[in-house]
Amino acid sequence: MFGFLKKVGDYTRDAVGAANYLTQGLSVTFDHLKRRPVTVQYPYEKLIPSERYRGRIHYEFDKCIACEVCVRVCPINLPVVDWVMNKATKKKELRNYSIDFGVCIFCGNCVEYCPTNCLSMTEEYELAAFDRHSLNYDNVALGRLPTSVTSDPAVIPLRELAYLPKGEMDPHVVDPARPRAGQLPSQVQTAPAASEDNA
Repeated sequence: MFGFLKKVGDYTRDAVGAANYLTQGLSVTFDHLKRRPVTVQYPYEKLIPSERYRGRIHYEFDKCIACEVCVRVCPINLPVVDWVMNKATKKKELRNYSIDFGVCIFCGNCVEYCPTNCLSMTEEYELAAFDRHSLNYDNVALGRLPTSVTSDPAVIPLRELAYLPKGEMDPHVVDPARPRAGQLPSQVQTAPAASEDNA
């Protein structure tokens, strides 16, 4: 008799444990049903990059003075600056400028240290190619104006969570008049530097 009651108790305990595990699994499933979808239907939907996104480098040939600062600050000495010395004016004349985006690590040092601001980072991130040699951009390809996700009429631009208003999780139905959760870099106030008087 006690053996039969022990088997019934074990069976009941196992059934309750299985129901508990099943409930935990379903709670995870239902929790995911409330979340916003993270899948982007590329290329019909594209994420809008952040303000300081470091995409393809834009180059302005007329501003460049061939100082080669970008080559010196680059961790891999990537930009190729081809120039000749003009003996009449005793100044450098730039012939060609190129960057291989197959090797570039998009650190932004060249843009930050350029004395004439002829380099700038764009939001263009679609640089895939079938041939690695086609990723070597010369001054003509670098001078091409960048494409913008928001100006393409065939694409639905999607905002990331930092761009969405507080409490909003669906990027498809956001009213553009609502304030966003994050702040622009110009809106962020930096703390004043601590004085060194007490040193």
